[in-house]
Amino acid sequence: MSTPVGDFKVWTKRVGNNPKIKLLLLHGGPGSTHEYFEPFDSYLPQEGIEYYYYDQLGSYYSDQPNIPSLLDTDRFVEEVEQVRIALGLGADNFYILGHSWGGILGIEYALKYQHNLKGLIISNMMASIPAYNEYATNVIMPNLNQEALAKIKAYEAAEDYTNEEYQALLLNHHYVKHVLRMPPEKWPDPVNRSFKHLNPEVYIPMQGPSELGASGLLVEWDRTADLKDIKVPTLVIGAEYDTMDPKHMEWMSNEFPKGQYLYSPNGSHWAIFDDQKIYMQGVISFLKETGAD
Repeated sequence: MSTPVGDFKVWTKRVGNNPKIKLLLLHGGPGSTHEYFEPFDSYLPQEGIEYYYYDQLGSYYSDQPNIPSLLDTDRFVEEVEQVRIALGLGADNFYILGHSWGGILGIEYALKYQHNLKGLIISNMMASIPAYNEYATNVIMPNLNQEALAKIKAYEAAEDYTNEEYQALLLNHHYVKHVLRMPPEKWPDPVNRSFKHLNPEVYIPMQGPSELGASGLLVEWDRTADLKDIKVPTLVIGAEYDTMDPKHMEWMSNEFPKGQYLYSPNGSHWAIFDDQKIYMQGVISFLKETGAD
């Protein structure tokens, strides 16, 4: 694929074969990997759905140029378009599922290239980073252990993000409640690999170091006024215990002209794991309903 500063390689892998439904998976982070999407292997093949794993530029299985100018949402949109063309996907069969940051990327892609899309799934992502930060401040943080929160904030003020105590505090007081509702020792292997392979050179500049809100290049991102312009069928997935506000995500689904909402009552940010059956059944139903058109 080509960028303003040269050509690079990105990694994709196809699973299945279905001329009507071809789903491209956009992982979060930014700078995470496709690995945490591996549960799809237990559900989509038996439904006859074709899907594509994909590591975005800068992620573990793709080239990782440390060039700050590449950390640009518009450039990532063009990358997705180049991937679509290379894979031969089109408006009669091309779906995107974007999780977290991948949801931002999916929204941005649809606003520019929806004429190439058959359907869109926004998973566990609000349409506004300022609204997300407000939710983190007003809802998430007051419910955390306040002593732990004070220590977390002190480490963040000192920019001591690699400190083991800081990471343990985040994991044990925040992540296990809102990112993946399982004891850390029971976290599935695909999750652990995605964490292990996260590229901080992408994640920290764009999202910021902490899941307690965003502070990086994306901090002003807000598309709440533009959702009405996305005319393709769109499924929004929100979870009760998510880092993201499930009520906001339900509201989003009503802004899209052809929007639907999938509510995950037991899920967190990774409802793909901790409310898996509801998540997968909702995704499959949406793809089959719209894929039959």
